Amino acid sequence: MTHEPLPVAGAAETRRAVTGLLATSKGRTAIAVLTAVAATAAGLAIPAILGHIVDLVVDGRPPSAITGPALLLVAATLANAVLTGLARALLAALGEGALADLRERVVTSALRLSLARVERAGTGDLVSRIGDDVATVAEAIRFAIPAVFVSSLTIALTVVGLGALDWRLALAGVCAAPIQLWALRRYLASAAPLYTAERAAVGARSQQILGSVDGRRTVRAFRLGPDHLDRIEARSRDAVDYSLQAVRLRTRFFSRLNGAELLGLSAVLVTGFALVRAGEAGVGEATAAALYFVRLFDPVMLLLALVDDAQSAAASLARLVGVAGLRPPAAPARPAAPRAGAPAVEVEGVRHAYVEGHDVLRGVDLTIARGERVALVGVSGAGKTTLAKLVAGLQPPGAGEIRLGGASLAELGPAATRRAVALVTQEVHVFAGTLADDLRLARPEASDGELGAALERVGALGWTRALPDGLGTPVGDGGHRVTATQAQQLALARLVLCGTPVAILDEATAEAGSSGARELEAAADRALEGRAALVVAHRLTQAAAADRIVVLDAGGVVEAGAHDELVGAGGRYAALWAAWSAARPG
Repeated sequence: MTHEPLPVAGAAETRRAVTGLLATSKGRTAIAVLTAVAATAAGLAIPAILGHIVDLVVDGRPPSAITGPALLLVAATLANAVLTGLARALLAALGEGALADLRERVVTSALRLSLARVERAGTGDLVSRIGDDVATVAEAIRFAIPAVFVSSLTIALTVVGLGALDWRLALAGVCAAPIQLWALRRYLASAAPLYTAERAAVGARSQQILGSVDGRRTVRAFRLGPDHLDRIEARSRDAVDYSLQAVRLRTRFFSRLNGAELLGLSAVLVTGFALVRAGEAGVGEATAAALYFVRLFDPVMLLLALVDDAQSAAASLARLVGVAGLRPPAAPARPAAPRAGAPAVEVEGVRHAYVEGHDVLRGVDLTIARGERVALVGVSGAGKTTLAKLVAGLQPPGAGEIRLGGASLAELGPAATRRAVALVTQEVHVFAGTLADDLRLARPEASDGELGAALERVGALGWTRALPDGLGTPVGDGGHRVTATQAQQLALARLVLCGTPVAILDEATAEAGSSGARELEAAADRALEGRAALVVAHRLTQAAAADRIVVLDAGGVVEAGAHDELVGAGGRYAALWAAWSAARPG
C-alpha cells in the first residue's frame, strides 16, 4: 500500500483556523489585552521613578523627599507583578479554550476518516498528531504564547519610553536590533524546515513502534525481532539527530543574542555619559535610560528564545489543522433506501488490493438473504477480514459492487451504511466512563431497561448487576477492569442495541480462552437472531451452526454450502473440518 501521510496545513490556512477559533471569544480577548497593557504601563513607570529618585539624591534633597517616590515605586512594582500574572493567566485560558475547540475538530475529523485513508497514512501519523502535537501546542498555549504577547508589548512600550527620555538614547538602544534581527532571520530560515522534519521523524518512529507491536505475533513467528529492532532504532536515530541539530542551532542563536545585548548596553551607557557630561541630560535621566534598556533584556531574550517553542508549536499546529480541515467523502444528497425483497447483502465481482498488483480478493460474488447466517472460513490470508471490512463499508472495494438491501454503499453514504450494518471484531474496546455510557454508544436514547435487556440477551446481566454501582459503575481506563470475555459481551450487547439489519462478526470470540469460547458463541448466536449475518469463523463450530458456509482461498470463493453438504463433498472445507476435529481436546 502506498504511504500517504495526512496533510499539513499551510501558513495561511493555519492563520485562518486560529483566527476563527479566537473570534468566538472576542470579549475575553479584549479583557486579556487590556490587562496586559495595564501591566506593561505599570512596569514602565518603575525605571522613570528610579531615575527621579536618583535626581533627588544628586540634588541633595532630604530623605523625606524620597518617601513619596519610594512608595509609588513599591505600588508600581506590585501592580506590575499582579497584572502580569493575571494577563498571562487570561491569555492562557483563552488559548486553552481555542485548543479545546481545535482538539475536538481534529478528533471529529479523525473519526470520520475512512479506514483505508488511515492505513495509507499509518496509525503512527494520526497518533503522533493527536498525542505529541496536541501536547506541544498545549504547552505553548500555557506558557509560550502568553509570554510572547506580554514580552512583545513590553518591548514596544519600553522603546517608546526610552525615546521619550531622549531620542539619542533610544537610537543607542536600538543599535542592538540589527544584530538581533539578523540572528533571528538566520535562525528562522533553518528552524522552520528543521522542526517540520523533526515532527515527521517522530511520527515515523511512532508508526514503526506501533506496527512492530501490532504485528508482534508475526514478528515472533518469523523471528523478525532483530530486524524490527533495527528499524525502530533507525527511526529513533533520525528523530534524535533532528533534535541534536535543533540544539546546535539554538546554541548559536543565543550566543549571537548575548553579543547584541552587550553592544546595546554599552552604547546606551556611553551615550548617557556623553549627554550628562555635556549637560544635556541629568544623571537620573541617564540612569532611567540604562534601566529601560536592561529591562529589555528579559523580554527580548524570552521573546527570541520562545521563537524556538513557537516554531515547534507552529509545526504541530499546522499538522493539527491539516487533520481538522479534512472533509469526509460527500454523502449522497438523498441516500438510497433499501428495496423491498432485495437480499440483505450482495457482493458482485469484488476485487481488492492493498498493494497494486497483489489482489487480496479476486472477483468475489456473495449473496446473503434477509435473516440468513453465512459463515466465512479459510486459512489465514485467504481474504476473510478484508471482505468483512468491505461489506461493513470501512473500505471501498477496488472493483466490483457491494449492495445492502439492494442499494450500493456509494448510494447509501457513510451515515446510512452505519445504520444498515455493524461490525464486531476480536479487538474490542471498553471506553472510559460508566457502563451505561459505554452501552449507549450504540443507541444514546436507550433506557436502563433496554440496556438490561441487551445485557441479558448476551448473558452479561449477572456480572453487571454484581458491579458496585450496576450500570453506573465506571469501566475502562481508571474504572472497573473487565475480562476479555466480558469486554466481548459488552460489544455484543452494543450490537443488540444498535439494531442494524446486517451484522458482521470478524472472529469476535477469538480473544476468549477455551472456557469462555462456548459462552461467547452462545451470546453471539443470540445477538444475531433476526438479522442477516456474516460470521468470520475462528472456530469451525460456529461455521457448522451457520445456514451456509462460504470457503475462501487465495482471495476467491472455492466452496459454498451447508456444513453436512460440504463435509460430504470431501473438498477444502472437509479437510479443514477434519483437521479442526482432530485438534480438539477429547
